[in-house]
Amino acid sequence: MKYEDLKILDELREKGSISEEEYQREKEKILNDQENILSNTGKKPLFGLEENTYLMLMHLTQFAGAIVPLAGFIIPILMWTTNKDTNANVDKHGKNILNCMISYAIYAVVLCITVIGIPVAVVLGLLYAVFVVIATVKANNGEYWKYPFTIQFIK
Repeated sequence: MKYEDLKILDELREKGSISEEEYQREKEKILNDQENILSNTGKKPLFGLEENTYLMLMHLTQFAGAIVPLAGFIIPILMWTTNKDTNANVDKHGKNILNCMISYAIYAVVLCITVIGIPVAVVLGLLYAVFVVIATVKANNGEYWKYPFTIQFIK
């Protein structure tokens, strides 16, 4: 679209319909508008990744705790805090992930206090894993999905 606009503008200048000064001013507007559109989309690469891929990895890294203790908590938080100020979607997803992790940790602790709650805690853990997979797929498709049963600690 920008190139078509520039071509039309150039033709107007060649025909004498606009002056060189008008041409330069309008050309600058077209180029600046295009840069503003690109910078406001939030689609800037994050650590060399496209936004959807980065968001998907933020959700998926919650499973890292199965390999390295606490990594599933630390990695998504690091990914969120390093890019939350430069990308609104990273901030939104990061808050969602953090709220979910805190909520489900509280639920698990409360349920494990009672003997009857232990089987329910196991089911909760399985649900959490399913919810992470759903959120991961949705993030990769460019969608936002709020984890169910999440308390909003961070807004």
